[in-house]
Amino acid sequence: MPKTAQDGATESVAASSAEDQLVREGDIAGDYLERLLDVLDYDGDIDLDVEAGRAIVSIDGGDDLDKLVGERGAVLEALQELTRLAVQQASGNRSRLMLDIAGWREARREELTKLGTRTAKDVLASGESVRLRPMTPFERKVVHDAVARIKGVSSESEGEEPRRQVVVFRGA
Repeated sequence: MPKTAQDGATESVAASSAEDQLVREGDIAGDYLERLLDVLDYDGDIDLDVEAGRAIVSIDGGDDLDKLVGERGAVLEALQELTRLAVQQASGNRSRLMLDIAGWREARREELTKLGTRTAKDVLASGESVRLRPMTPFERKVVHDAVARIKGVSSESEGEEPRRQVVVFRGA
């Protein structure tokens, strides 16, 4: 059935209201994180964005922010979950919000992309499957995306949280 102008307008309103909801999530998260920084007496600038169907909140600029990242991002992951819960409580909607602090997640994304690409090329050359160390869901997704860009290899996640691992193997 052909689309009508009204169908296009309805889709546009739906996309607009979905983006408005994500902007609202970002605002709620920003307010929550601002209060947290005040309580901790930490400096930081909060930036809100919408990207790939999710709210992105970044905190940059403070000297103490590394403490909010923690070892291998453990504190960052916990703060992200707390922020998602605060957004859910205020909005009534489950949030997929992504939090980055002091650029840690972006730097980690670059590092994991290199790891995934290098591992995929090694597997392609040797034919031997490689099991990587356990990773968070964010880390696994970045590695899977990197592996998917190399023809002749595939990846899948195996195991149970928190010991879930990426396995890279030859194949489609």
